[in-house]
Amino acid sequence: MRPFDWVVLAGSLIAIIVYGLWRSRRNATTHEYLLAGKDMPWYAMALSIMATQASAITFISTTGQAYADGMRFVQFYFGLPIAMVLISAFVVPVFHRSGVYTAYEYLERRFDAKTRALVAVVFLIQRGLAVGVALYAPAIVLTVILGWPDRWTTLLMGATTVAYTTMGGIKAVTWTDFQQMLVMIVGLFVALGLAVSLLPPDVGFGGALTIAGAAGRLNAVVTTFDWNDRYNLWNGLLGGMFLALAYFGCDQSQVQRYLTGRSVTQSRLSLLFNAMAKIPMQFFILLTGAVVFVFYTFEKPPLLFHEGELHRIERDAAYGEVAARYDRAFDERRTAARDLLAGASPERYRRAQADVEAARKDAAKLAGGLNDTNYVFLGFVTKYMPVGVVGLIMAAIFAAAMSTISAEVNSLATVSVIDIYQRFLKPGQTDRHYLAASRWFTVFWGAYAVATAQFGRGLGSLIEAVNMLGSLFYGGLLGVFTLAFFFPRVGANAAFTGLLVGEAAIFAAHSFTGISFLWYNVIGCVVVVLAALAFPASSKE
Repeated sequence: MRPFDWVVLAGSLIAIIVYGLWRSRRNATTHEYLLAGKDMPWYAMALSIMATQASAITFISTTGQAYADGMRFVQFYFGLPIAMVLISAFVVPVFHRSGVYTAYEYLERRFDAKTRALVAVVFLIQRGLAVGVALYAPAIVLTVILGWPDRWTTLLMGATTVAYTTMGGIKAVTWTDFQQMLVMIVGLFVALGLAVSLLPPDVGFGGALTIAGAAGRLNAVVTTFDWNDRYNLWNGLLGGMFLALAYFGCDQSQVQRYLTGRSVTQSRLSLLFNAMAKIPMQFFILLTGAVVFVFYTFEKPPLLFHEGELHRIERDAAYGEVAARYDRAFDERRTAARDLLAGASPERYRRAQADVEAARKDAAKLAGGLNDTNYVFLGFVTKYMPVGVVGLIMAAIFAAAMSTISAEVNSLATVSVIDIYQRFLKPGQTDRHYLAASRWFTVFWGAYAVATAQFGRGLGSLIEAVNMLGSLFYGGLLGVFTLAFFFPRVGANAAFTGLLVGEAAIFAAHSFTGISFLWYNVIGCVVVVLAALAFPASSKE
């Protein structure tokens, strides 16, 4: 990056953090620190909810996902609008009326303390694992830009985010999310617009769509039903709906956002805004990846987008032959793309594309099976975007990362204090004591995120990894809350047992079948409910 890019990046991030801290300057009680005094307007909650989900992984990995696999990942979100309507109708009023700090606090009122504790521990395990992955995404950015080891970049990013989260609490998190989301939206449209402008003049946007379509990169809707295919219309509508119901209805990192609302109406508006805006946003991010793919049809991309690994395999004896094949395949693909735009059949282009992909796979094998999807968009931005725009897009990526990390660390601290520390370890203490504990737990989970971020290195596409990780637990959580809301005759022991059986079913499906992870959410929820209903009636409480 050039000096002006650093000015744009640093200026954007400093302004966001200062604004968030200024808006949260009065945090004298635990209620204000963890729930913002229930005084947040709908638009701040709406963009905070969106920013929490739209992490750096969304910018870095989703664009790379479209480059490698096309736009079919957008189907992952097709069930989200339905889920948002259901949560607005049934979940938000219950949580608001109950006056709880966490979703899991409600479970004790409905069932008992052990069910609350079990669900809280499940959340801490799942979200604790995910926060490290979310932190590793911006570490990739700094590693690419600065050439530093990723362990240092994770430490720098984690320390910065945890500092303002610890000082400002949920108000700082929400208002910084609000600003960060605005930066992300601007960065998204600037990136797409400039990617189109960098195409050859005789190609244009229409030509880009022709080439991307011939390469299978515009496959936004796949109607073929396949249990083992992660992204098709039916998996997205049903499996995606269950995942969204669990994430926005049971995950404290999201529930805590709309618990800060001034009213039920304000909280509902924040969720319904996301129901309308989420799919278009993901579509444009994926479209950006597809346009980058077309750009690299005419501008030769590196054999591997991970520069460090590329330099390492250049010393391998087999590299020369793979590189020569790659060069020939690229030249043939570029020629075939021009012929395609002139009206030729797409078959020649598709064969050339297959040869390019085969050469890249062989290079990835030399690099130990490397998946370089997460480096595609970063390489494009840093090498081809004009001065100032690089800083803006980097600011968007960092803003996305900070919003997600701060939200997850804050929610982990909230559950640790309210559901574990206050309930079981140190009950009956003063509000000042719990406020201090909240800050210390924020620091703890921030340090934990830094320590576990390195595990993101070998996970391949981070956007897939983080959603698969969540799906291992979300179905069970959704099943318990389904029992709490809609099955009043089910007691505590039945719900507790149902959760254990449901989680066992999810891990069995993961271990012994090839079924798409989106179905884990359906399996977990259904098994929890059926197991609880089958529990002996005499044991109900």
